[in-house]
Order: sequence, then structure tokens, then C-alpha cells
Amino acid sequence: MSALTVYPDNQPQLGETATDFIAIQNRLNAIGVQFERWTANCDFAADADQDTVLAAYSDSIDRLKRQYNFQSVDVISLGPDHPEKAAFRQKFLAEHTHADFEVRFFIEGRGLFFLHVEDKVYAMLCEQGDLISVPANTTHWFDMGENPKFKCIRLFTTPDGWVADFTGSDIAKSFPTLDQYVAGLS
Repeated sequence: MSALTVYPDNQPQLGETATDFIAIQNRLNAIGVQFERWTANCDFAADADQDTVLAAYSDSIDRLKRQYNFQSVDVISLGPDHPEKAAFRQKFLAEHTHADFEVRFFIEGRGLFFLHVEDKVYAMLCEQGDLISVPANTTHWFDMGENPKFKCIRLFTTPDGWVADFTGSDIAKSFPTLDQYVAGLS
């Protein structure tokens, strides 16, 4: 289940949560964030390589490339047995921005995006089938959990792909982790 919680950026205990797709989409659209649900054009195995995954979603990827002039596309996959999972998690948990507009599509698993816009933090739980955009220069961070299990297609408007400018803020420490967030939804 996808979920969006909007918090005052200085009061993480006062979040307001929505789980209705249209309500989430409308709330995110208001801050320039695209949120969609996709399905594959064909079936593929969970251990499918990057080329197989990109081929399965080629029509949708091509549409987004034309629409936003994306120049770089890749697939990131992390599982609970990944030897560098803790290092990746710490890197993504640090609040940062990107000079380019980017899109993430969850093929499997889930992750929690935090978008820090003006005086609010938008925590967006994305799961399989969810597509989310992060507008250029939007401060944000991402939590994949202590034992990550996700596979995402990432699209970038620059040929360099993922390049972060870290803010140095420790705001992420004030908000729930993915594991805490999911437990709170139960």
C-alpha cells in the first residue's frame, strides 16, 4: 500500500497520512511531483538483468524520455544480502538535492522518499508499481530500510545520472525510518 504523510518540518510527530491514490497524487501534484502507477508490458523473472527490465518498460520509458528529455536511464537493485547496503542507506538518508529532474519507478519492493518543500516534509511510501518524480533542486532523502528489498528504474535529465549536492542538514534523523513508518501504518 502506498502512503503519503505530510509533516510540519519542525514537528515530525504531527503528520497527516493519506493512502488513497487520487488524494496522494493531488497532494504531490500541488508541489510539482508526479505520481503514477505503472504495469509491465511483459512478465520477467525477479532476478532479471537491467536490459530485460528496461525492455519490459520500454514504451513507458520512451514516453518519459520524449516528455522530459531524459538522457540517462538505469536500474538500481538492493537486497538484504547486499554487502554495501548500510553504506548505500547512509548516503541516500542524507538530505540532498539534484540539479536535474529525476524519476523513480519501483519494479519491486518499496522505499520511503522524504521531500522537504518549504516548511513541510512529504514522506511518500512507494511500492511496486509506483512512479515518483523529484523536481530539480528539491531537498529530499530516501530510506530503503535496514534490510532493503527494492528494484527501481531511475531516469535523469543529465547523462551523468545520480549526482547529489548534500545540504549538511541532519533533519532526516528527526523523521521515522522506513521500518518505523511501515510499522506505524499497521
